[in-house]
Amino acid sequence: MTTFPTDATAVFNRRESEARSYCRSFPAVFTSARNATLTTSDGRDYTDFLAGCSTLNYGHNDPDMKAALIDYIAADGVAHGLDMHTDAKAAFIEAFERLVLKPRGMDHRIMFTGPTGTNAVEAAMKLARKVTGRQTIIAFTNGFHGMTMGALSATGNAAKRAGAGGASLAGTARMPYEGAFGADADTLAQIETMLDNPSSGIDAPAAFIVEPVQGEGGLNAASKKWMQGIARIARKHGALLIVDDIQAGVGRTGTFFSFDDYGIVPDMIPMAKSLSGMGLPMAVLLIKPEHDIWKPAEHNGTFRGNNHAFVTARVALEKFWSDDSFAASVRKKGDFLEKRLTAMADELLSGASLKGRGMMRGIDVGSGELAGKICAECFRNGLIIETSGAHDEVVKVLAPLTIPMEQFSAGLDILENSIAASIAPMRVAAE
Repeated sequence: MTTFPTDATAVFNRRESEARSYCRSFPAVFTSARNATLTTSDGRDYTDFLAGCSTLNYGHNDPDMKAALIDYIAADGVAHGLDMHTDAKAAFIEAFERLVLKPRGMDHRIMFTGPTGTNAVEAAMKLARKVTGRQTIIAFTNGFHGMTMGALSATGNAAKRAGAGGASLAGTARMPYEGAFGADADTLAQIETMLDNPSSGIDAPAAFIVEPVQGEGGLNAASKKWMQGIARIARKHGALLIVDDIQAGVGRTGTFFSFDDYGIVPDMIPMAKSLSGMGLPMAVLLIKPEHDIWKPAEHNGTFRGNNHAFVTARVALEKFWSDDSFAASVRKKGDFLEKRLTAMADELLSGASLKGRGMMRGIDVGSGELAGKICAECFRNGLIIETSGAHDEVVKVLAPLTIPMEQFSAGLDILENSIAASIAPMRVAAE
């Protein structure tokens, strides 16, 4: 068993790149994890309301996925296969086809793009341009789509974009997301006016890329009407619709796809994070067959054949999506979360507002400074939780969907008490 020195984080501070981020908020060394609990090297347990930024929707180390993976490794199953045919890949594709695509009447092809969500977004943007012969991708205010150069060009956050070091992030045009200019502003009408006007300066777009719930942008949740409007405008202008379901998908909002009840069929769907089931690197791009015009090896990636991820992803699909019981439990927890967060916002924080949908919820507390204090207080009391939004002003709950209700409620108690403790000095100062 690995042992750590008294200053357990010294080696990271000494040698790891300054790019590290989450570890700055949670300065501990974690040694084990199970479902919604993380344990540190000094034996302290933390409830996990971060879940790998929605990579661990099924919790840490699901026992059935773990057993299947151990059996596969013990049998010398293929670990790395590029895009060669393997039994593990075949089993995943068949399960995905049977449990996800066919019940929804979808005929999308599955493109294995590489290990992360940004790989899938890059592939989608490239393919949209190849299909349409156009260059401009319409992205949205507060959107986040990844950190590689193409995906970053569609990402709104100034701090993230600054990482490009001043290099050109071209080929995109920004449009207002629903609610970007306030509840009374009709952003659909504004977008349509811009695109209908040949002197607006916006070139005919290759695609729209949009998140139904903006995970990093502040948990802004688009309505069914707005998403249908974007789909209609895309069709009208001969553009493809790319729905980025990397963070909001795989059950996070209470359905497998976050747009399941919205009456739209995207041309392309980048997926990653919880798709592998157990946190293993895996990303795909779902493509309508008529748009799958790649030539062999025209877009590839060394690690697009992570067979260990195929094994756990198949188990996840068969265990959690063979019927509606899991989704129903997620919706029930989502309702509970909404009630608890609404009460906190109403009783403790004047002017605070509820954000998000399903089990992808948070409270806009009005400032990044206050949100940071709340999250730090949560960590001191055994809860791992992070912020979201343009100014990090949203305290964001991304608990595993499998979290036991008793632990879920106790974690929300910590959050509620931490909010009260964080605002107490402000109230005293005001008095």
